[in-house]
Amino acid sequence: MFNKETEYALRGLVYIKLQNLKNRRPGTTEIAKEIEAPQFYTAKILQRLVRAGFLRSLKGKGGGFFFDPDKPDLQLIKLISATEGDKSYSSCGFGLKHCDNDKPCPLHEKYAVIRDSINKLISDETVQSLAEKVYKKELNLR
Repeated sequence: MFNKETEYALRGLVYIKLQNLKNRRPGTTEIAKEIEAPQFYTAKILQRLVRAGFLRSLKGKGGGFFFDPDKPDLQLIKLISATEGDKSYSSCGFGLKHCDNDKPCPLHEKYAVIRDSINKLISDETVQSLAEKVYKKELNLR
């Protein structure tokens, strides 16, 4: 559904937050291995996310990636907008430049419902909420 950069960014951020919940700051090598992504590409994506202000990092011993506890939770829609732009969840399913209720494409009626559901999902969910779901599952398995 999303491009590779977005998939790796999302998986990486959820993994980082999960480790932060365990009082850890993972490094690039660990993150790349855990999300099954190339290390160089992962490092590049993480650098962009730090520059965008979604994430923080520290170098050296005790360093790694972490979320600023003073910042609000990161909505998926903001992450996706940063990596893909907002066309991915607001465009016409048929690929037309101008498609709306007045001038619908052949897919408009059915696709609009799907697009609206995806918009709600990525607006409601955050990287932190996804990581907390994984964390709770891990706690229940122990």
